Amino acid sequence: MNTNFSNNFKKNIVIDVRDVCKSFKQVKAVDDVSMKIHRGEFVALLGPNGAGKTTLVEMIEGIQKPDAGQILIKNREWTGNEKVLHQIIGLSLQETRFIDKLTVIETLRLFASFYDLTSDRVEEIIELAGLEEKRKSYVGNLSGGQKQRLALGIALLNKPEILLLDEPTTGLDPTARRDIWNILMLLKEERATSMILTTHYMEEAEFLCDYIILIDHGRIIREGDLDKLLNGESHNKTVEFILQGNLQNIDFSQIDVPLDISWDENNSRGKLKLENIEKELPKFLEFINRKNLILQSLECRKTTLNDLFLSLTGRRLHE
Repeated sequence: MNTNFSNNFKKNIVIDVRDVCKSFKQVKAVDDVSMKIHRGEFVALLGPNGAGKTTLVEMIEGIQKPDAGQILIKNREWTGNEKVLHQIIGLSLQETRFIDKLTVIETLRLFASFYDLTSDRVEEIIELAGLEEKRKSYVGNLSGGQKQRLALGIALLNKPEILLLDEPTTGLDPTARRDIWNILMLLKEERATSMILTTHYMEEAEFLCDYIILIDHGRIIREGDLDKLLNGESHNKTVEFILQGNLQNIDFSQIDVPLDISWDENNSRGKLKLENIEKELPKFLEFINRKNLILQSLECRKTTLNDLFLSLTGRRLHE
């Protein structure tokens, strides 16, 4: 996670969501959500499909209207302030469709005309998005990563103070994803841009964002910076293991100290959550040796956001 975030930015709230609710027929997509985003702050909204992330972001974007509650963008509501707010927000949706038979430069010029921007700004975006060699290429011939860089470039045309990005790197290879990250971090450092990001990639949230909000069934279930979220867990180490041998009726309760173990008998693999690794792991290994079992593999790692979400909800973030 980026640790250079300045506390000075926290004094300036740019997005204020207050007790917002949104339902579709009998489904409560967003249920009494409140949050604040400060100038220069990158915030991740994490949750599985159907958790309410996209609906919440669309209300902040002004695409949807809340059934209840209030959303303020720089102390303004959307109603009556549409023109002003459109000038300070840049957004990228889950899917961006362009005209395939327009070139990259033609597409950027088209969107730049909506803001009365000059060709100089278009050239700046082409360089920022790393699309110099593709300027005359038809959009329909671009790779997935190039299209995503174009979409991000369009979101940045008006030099927005606030970025709203809904899964901007889904489906991209690691190199293309890292290119997007570098562009975003440059904006943060140079312009103190604020951002709300929804993503399924935990490393993306950890690398980019100062603050993490976990959402499930339309409600915020946990929030904080990464260290606060993970260090607040009593079990801050996770050991994943695979065993061989006589595994019938294996009873982990015979270990001398009580351990938090989940065991998948069908695949002969388990997960062990540890609070005191120096004390608890040796007891686990002694038990394995005493039962004449073979430890085929063992991996020890820090507890992740996915582990935290699983402990809170019983399911993983990508489900």
